[in-house]
Amino acid sequence: MSTTVRRAVLVALLAGLCCAGATRDVPNDPFWTAPDSRAAQQAAAWREAGRDADATLMDRIAARPQAEWLNGPNPGPVVRARTTAANHAGRTAVLVAYYIPNRDCGQYSTGGAPTDAAYRAWIDEFAAALGDRGAYVIVEPDAVAQVVAGCTRVTAGDRYALLAHAVDRLKRQPHTRVYVDAGNSSWIPEAWRLVAALKASGVARADGVALNVSNFQTNQASSTYGDQLSKDLAGKHYVIDTSRNGNGPLTGTDTWCNPPGRALGTPPTTRTDNPLLDAYLWIKRPGESDGTCRGGPAAGQWWPSYALELARNARP
Repeated sequence: MSTTVRRAVLVALLAGLCCAGATRDVPNDPFWTAPDSRAAQQAAAWREAGRDADATLMDRIAARPQAEWLNGPNPGPVVRARTTAANHAGRTAVLVAYYIPNRDCGQYSTGGAPTDAAYRAWIDEFAAALGDRGAYVIVEPDAVAQVVAGCTRVTAGDRYALLAHAVDRLKRQPHTRVYVDAGNSSWIPEAWRLVAALKASGVARADGVALNVSNFQTNQASSTYGDQLSKDLAGKHYVIDTSRNGNGPLTGTDTWCNPPGRALGTPPTTRTDNPLLDAYLWIKRPGESDGTCRGGPAAGQWWPSYALELARNARP
C-alpha cells in the first residue's frame, strides 16, 4: 500500500474516532468535525512515522469541531461542500467570513476583496452556497474593533455598511446563525465604545456577536464582557472562541501573536450555563499561526510544533 493510500486510510479512521469521541464527551454538541483537518492529517502522518505519543496529543485538536475560514475569492464551493458534509452527518458547520476590503488593517493577515462591490458579490455567493442547510457564521474578525481602535485605512461608514450587508444577506438563508465579531475584552476594555459601530454594522439583525476570536482571554473575562455588550445591545447573545484560552492570556507585550505556554480551551459546545452565551467555539484553528512573530510562519499557516504545545498543555 502506498504512503498516500495509508495516510488516507489513517485519516478516515481518525475521522470516525474523533466524531465518536466528540459525541461521547459533549453529547449536546451540534457542531461538525472535519475529517480532513490539518490536525487530523498531522496525527495520521505522525502515527505512520511512529510518533504515537505526539499523534495522541494531536487527536485532542483533531477530535474537535473547528471553524472553516473563507478568506479568498470564490467561497461558494467550499461553503457548499462543508455545509453539505455537516448536514449529512446531522451536524452544523461553523464558518468564518473573512474577506472584507483592507482586512486586518494591513497587518499580518492583510488582504481581502479589492473593492466594496467585489465584497458584496462575494457575500452574495457565500450566502447562496449555504442553501437551506444552515451554519454558524462568524462575520469578519477584527473588522469592527479595528475601526473603533483607530484604523485609518478604511472609512468607518463604508466598512459598517459592508458588514450590515453581510448580516442581512446571510440571515436570508434558513437555519443560519450570524455573529458579528466584536473583538475581545482586552483590546477595547470599555465595551460601550463598540456599541454604535456594532449597531451600524447590522448587529440588531444578527443573532449576536463573537468574542475572543484568535485571542486568549479567559471564559470568565469574555462572558463578563459579553454580558455587558448584551445589556447595551438590547439583549443580543454571543459566542466565545475558546480554541486557545485554556491558560488565559500571556502577560507582557505582543500577547496576541503566537504567545508561548498557551493551551487548548473548553471544547466546542452549546452547554454554557449562561442564557446569553450561545456556544463555546473553536473559531481560530489551533495550530495555525497568528503571523511571522516568535518564529512562526505566515498568518494562517499550519505550525505543528505550536499545535503540539497547545495540546500538551491542555487539561485532560
